[in-house]
This record gives sequence, C-alpha cells and structure tokens, in this order.
Amino acid sequence: MAVTTFPTVDQCQSIGREKHTVVADMDGTLLIGRSSFPYFALSAGIQILIFVTFAGMKVSDIESVARAVLPKFYLSDLHPESWRVFSSCGKRCVLTANPRIMVEAFLKDFLGADLVLGTEIATYKGRATGFVCDPGVLVGKNKAYALNKTFGETQPEIGLGDRHTDFPSWLHARFATLIIPISTGNKIEGYIVAAKPEVKAVTSDKLPKPIIFHDSRLVQKPTPLTALFTLLWIPIGFPLACLRIAAGSLLPMRIVYHAFWALGVRVSVKGSPPPVAKKSIGQSGVLFICSHRTLLDPIFLSAALGRPIPAVTYSVSRLSEFISPIKTIRLSRDRVKDAAMIKKLLEEGDLAICPEGTTCREPFLLRFSALFAELTDQLVPVAMMNRMSMFHGTTARGWKGMDPFFFFMNPSPAYEVTFLNKLPLELTCSSGKSSHEVANYMQRVIAATLSYECTSFTRKDKYRALAGNDGTVPKKPLLYPDKVMGC
Repeated sequence: MAVTTFPTVDQCQSIGREKHTVVADMDGTLLIGRSSFPYFALSAGIQILIFVTFAGMKVSDIESVARAVLPKFYLSDLHPESWRVFSSCGKRCVLTANPRIMVEAFLKDFLGADLVLGTEIATYKGRATGFVCDPGVLVGKNKAYALNKTFGETQPEIGLGDRHTDFPSWLHARFATLIIPISTGNKIEGYIVAAKPEVKAVTSDKLPKPIIFHDSRLVQKPTPLTALFTLLWIPIGFPLACLRIAAGSLLPMRIVYHAFWALGVRVSVKGSPPPVAKKSIGQSGVLFICSHRTLLDPIFLSAALGRPIPAVTYSVSRLSEFISPIKTIRLSRDRVKDAAMIKKLLEEGDLAICPEGTTCREPFLLRFSALFAELTDQLVPVAMMNRMSMFHGTTARGWKGMDPFFFFMNPSPAYEVTFLNKLPLELTCSSGKSSHEVANYMQRVIAATLSYECTSFTRKDKYRALAGNDGTVPKKPLLYPDKVMGC
C-alpha cells in the first residue's frame, strides 16, 4: 500500500465549518501529550493499565474522578491548532483508546464533543472488573470497526490524527477516513498533528470553559518523573509536615511566624492591620473578612498578627479541631442563632470569618454570604493567597482531616496575607447599605487585590460539581454547633 502524506493541522482552514463533522483522536491530537508506547503495542499496554487502575473500583467513583479531577489536567494540555479546528466544526466526535468512562465528561462538558467513542470497561454489580468489553481496546481494526458501526454510510468531513500509523488502521472503515476520498468523489480531509515543532498548550484565558472547581491532591500532572519525585518526597514530607504543624500548634503565636520561616514555610504580610480593640473603653472586636483558600487561612492570619484570632466555620474535621492553635467555632446554619453567637464573640475581641463558606483553588471568589454585614460595622477585608508546588491542601471528596498535613507536606509552601483598609462607615449597613451590597463590595475589593474574578457560585455548587452532593455535613453526636474547640 502506498504511503500517503498528510498535511499538518495548522494548514487546515477553520472558517465555514459549522455544518462539518470532525473525528479526532485524543492523546497527541486534541491533547499535546503523547503515549510513549509504540502504536501497535498500545493494545496490550492499555489493557494492563486499565486492569491495574480500575479493577475493583466503584463505577460511581470512576465517574466522580472523571468529572472532578481529570478535566484540570486535560485542559492544561489542550493543543491550540487541534482545538482551533475541532471547535470550528458543528458536529464533533472523539475516537480514543482511553476508557470512555474516564474521558467522556471532559470531552463533552469542556470541549463540546457530541460523541465519544472509547474503550468500554466491563463491570459487575457496580464495580469495574479491570477487563474491557468487546471489541476490546479501540486501536487498529477495533477503531475502524467503531467508526464504521457509528457512522455507517455517512461520512465526516475532517479527520485529525497524531501519527501515520493511525491511518492504515482506519482504512478498514467504510469511508476511509483520513486516507482517501470515498467512491462518491467527496473529499475527506485528513490532517496530522505533528509532534514537532513543539507547541504551548492553550492559555487559561483562551480555554473553552474555565476550570473553577477541581479535586485532586496533586498540583502537577503526574508524569513518570513527577510521580517518582513525589513518592520519594513523601517519607521526608510527612515528618516535616508534622513538625510544622507541631510548631504552629504548640509555640506562642507571636513566634509562629518566625518558626514557619525557619521550617521553610514562607509567610508574606502586606498592608497595615488594625490595632487591637480596647475592651476597657467599650470597643468591640474587628471582624476580619477573609478570602478562603484552605482551612489554614485563620491560622496564617493569626501568625501575621502575632496573636490568635478565633474563627467561625461551617465544618471542620475533629482532627483539625484538635491540632488547631486557635479557637474554631462551628456555625449551626441557623441564621438567628449564628448571628447571636457571632455578636457575642465580637464583644470578646477580634474574629475571623470566610464568607465564601468553602475553599476555591483557582483565581475566583465564590459568592459571599451577607450575614456578617448585618452584625458589625468593624469590617476589615483580608486577601489570602497561597502557593503549593506538590500537594493541594483542600479536598471535596477525600478526608478533610488530612488537609493541613498535605499543605505542610509541600517542600516550601507559601501564604500571602494582605490587610486592606477597614470598610468606611458610609459603606456599612448602619449607613443604609443592604447586607448584600456590603458583601458584594467586599468580594469585589478582595478580588481586585488578588486579580481574581468574582463569581456567584456557592458551596452547594462546588460540592454538586465535585462530590455529587450539596456539601452538607451530617451532624455528629456529642458535638454541638457552638462548641469552642482548639486551644
């Protein structure tokens, strides 16, 4: 068979494709990253990977990971030229050797794919067996069979692949996608996505859909080298995390800032914090309104001030309460009861609250609850920002008790605490502003400081996207909503 040379994808015109159908591979085509397996050895390699990865897993857990974890990494690897062509077509089909259950949520929700043809994994009583269903892994003749079965006599106008070894296998398809015009004389365009020259992934501002919520402990995509380094670091990182947590919990707060620096935790403080309220002259405490990055926000706020600041929270694990160096007070979600409790705490001194109600990893701020604006005029916005190189210190699906450990396991985690000006009296509720106006203003001020984007998403939106629930923590026996924990 004669070797056919295909033009590269950058030569494909993307104008006037609204009525066209495109069929594209995934790895090495829509995504920049390519498999290291030789093409004709992929079948065995993928079968082994599928068995090792999925055997015994609940199907619901696989779907949850596909929805909450993988899109972040996939979008960071989106090929700019392939996406330009793929997004220009009115009907989009992806053909991949990857398990369909693993990639379908990303391809449909973020890339607008109408159809995803992938390897089907076998299941038994809601769990994956680790084996694949007929016709097997979608490579070679199996790929052609899937195309032929799906499209029948119809034909796509464009085909995208990442290597010439893709194309002979597709010759078995009735319409010979990517190779030659079919007998009707209609031209089917085939384009190769070349490995070189190397291209940079689509930048975040040009992504088809921004990633706001995602859930994985790993910050970076686990390449073989990154995975090896991570595994080698854990035996060092976990004891180091315990040491850092012990320093924060046991040392006086006035020296925690310096202890963190000595242990490799970078704490940067900007702005001028307000002076301590004087109870002797009847001053009430200041309510610090913090953006929410991790459950450690109030602790780093306290470290920046050199004194412990109690914090109110909706939910925190018992382990986190036990090791906390500051008082944490549970909110009951009863608006009247919570308001009375916060007012009482402010009479005793300063207090911290994160009105987003949950954390967000990306440069976005969730909607601020307006309750705080009704309780006091002494409002100080605080912009919190952190940096982690290896592990995320938050989770929606995992055990939250490990959040501080994962944050402090990073080789050199960093926190930036920026104190903004106290809210002017004329912008508070006592001057006629509604609580929602005050909350929205505080959100905009903090977002502008951090160069973040304001959203109207809430805690429920996050947990529905990542965990399939509304984020409500069931009540535990012997723990009362207003119980003060920590020391």
